[in-house]
Amino acid sequence: MIYRRLFDLPTYRVRSPFDELERMRSQMDRVLEGFQGAPVFRPTAGVFPAVNLTEDKDRYYVRAELPGIKSGDLDIQVTGNNLSISGERQTGADVEGARYHRREREGGRFSRIIGLPGDVDPEKVDARLVNGILTVSIAKAEATKPRQITIS
Repeated sequence: MIYRRLFDLPTYRVRSPFDELERMRSQMDRVLEGFQGAPVFRPTAGVFPAVNLTEDKDRYYVRAELPGIKSGDLDIQVTGNNLSISGERQTGADVEGARYHRREREGGRFSRIIGLPGDVDPEKVDARLVNGILTVSIAKAEATKPRQITIS
């Protein structure tokens, strides 16, 4: 018996139909061990600005985090069912010869296109930038608004 195991000779035992499933389960357990303790959601680098999209019966609301950006540095456009937010973020002057220990804030141009769930009226768009939060309010097209139907 030892001779067979040392030299990888086949054993003559009856194999169960579940042996292969057990081998696959143990391999999956080894793969999934690497994911334990890791957070389920990790933000993707480079997605700026972070946005929330909500709606009520008449309007869509897009709220975007834009700290340190002035309203004059933004370009907001509504085309079809898409809202485009673009601009440039300045991080300040880098100190000559500085050695970074951590660099998480990046500067430069950015652009984000948010798909809206329904038709909109591009003539009725309002935008406000208060304390680094951009709020864009977009009116829904009349055809997509829910109508109250009275029963006669």
